[in-house]
Amino acid sequence: MSTRTPATAPTTAVPDLRHRPGSPGFRRLNLATALVGLAGFGLLYATQPVLPELSAEFDVPAATASLSVSATTGALALLVVPATLLGLRLGRVRLIRGGLLAAVLLTLLAAAAPTFPLLVVLRGLGGAALACAVALAMGHVAAEVHPRGLAAAMGLYVAGNSLGGVGGRLVTAGLADLVSWRWAIGGLAGVALLAALAAWWLLPDPQPVTSEHARGERGFGVLLRDPAVAAVLVVPFVLMGGFVATFNYLTYRLAAPPFALPPAVIGLVFVTYLSGSASSAAAGSLAGRIGRGPVLLGALGVMAVGVALTLPDTLPTLVVGLVLLTAGFFAAHAVASGWAPVVGSASPSRASGLYVAAYYAGASVLGSLAGLAWDGAGWPAVAATVGGLAAAAALAAAYLWRVSARACSAARP
Repeated sequence: MSTRTPATAPTTAVPDLRHRPGSPGFRRLNLATALVGLAGFGLLYATQPVLPELSAEFDVPAATASLSVSATTGALALLVVPATLLGLRLGRVRLIRGGLLAAVLLTLLAAAAPTFPLLVVLRGLGGAALACAVALAMGHVAAEVHPRGLAAAMGLYVAGNSLGGVGGRLVTAGLADLVSWRWAIGGLAGVALLAALAAWWLLPDPQPVTSEHARGERGFGVLLRDPAVAAVLVVPFVLMGGFVATFNYLTYRLAAPPFALPPAVIGLVFVTYLSGSASSAAAGSLAGRIGRGPVLLGALGVMAVGVALTLPDTLPTLVVGLVLLTAGFFAAHAVASGWAPVVGSASPSRASGLYVAAYYAGASVLGSLAGLAWDGAGWPAVAATVGGLAAAAALAAAYLWRVSARACSAARP
């Protein structure tokens, strides 16, 4: 009786259909996610330029008024991981579209809130909606873009964030000076709606081969036990906390002597965000050429110089300091956000989800805690806090660079 060896089924390589630089899908995805960042980042910090007005109307101190920002960022941070898992089941594109439109509606309701507690609740719900938009957008880029174009794509996405930051603050501050903070926030929601509709139309359908289940990605627990992943998560937590603290309490400083500026003029200070749009796109491109480690540490150095220049009570020096601080922050964010899915290469979209969670957790926790520094010792204490957080980010970045260099050396034959 003869025996036969079972025939082995031929293996077929699954083609990598992720968007590559220069392709139409790459361009549409970049533009769509930039618009998501523009609308989402504007809505996320809608109340930041009018914190002094909120303090006056609702009779609350600065640290309490900042809860209208922290509630949004905190809800977003808490729901990033659940939103990432939900995106795997229902589809990221569907959740990005729906979450952004829900955030617009909740922002309109917040503009009409009769009490401060209700305002904070509505802002928190808006953050939950944004968890399905801006939080998933970064993971979507990580999953849909080919590694060759990932650094540049993340840089462009972060550039959209910074444009949303400056645009949202200019709209809110300008309208608050002309009419009221309520009309200002409502007007911002209207502008965000236009960006959301454009992003809805532009966002391409996901590539079927980018499914995390098809790639066998690992869970969040495995990622968090990796020291390199932990290091890359420290960077957004401390940096975003320091950055949000800067602009939360800067409005109070500029509204008081010796500056005593009106809201519309204070809003112009947020034009410094434009330096972040340029620096994030440039940093993403530069990191792809010379490496992420030196670009990230260089960006943190620029940020530290900017913090120091905000200390003198002279407006030109302060503005220069804010330009450098903002440029350094967004450059560092662009590099670190592109590094997260590389370090967590076994689970790129989950690694990006954890990065976003750390980013907004820092904004919520540290952004509010820095209010104690402001209430206790004024701007010098806030600047010292932000400088210390930048130093902590530099230590994490140096460790990450060393670990990555070792991994590259070990991979060489």
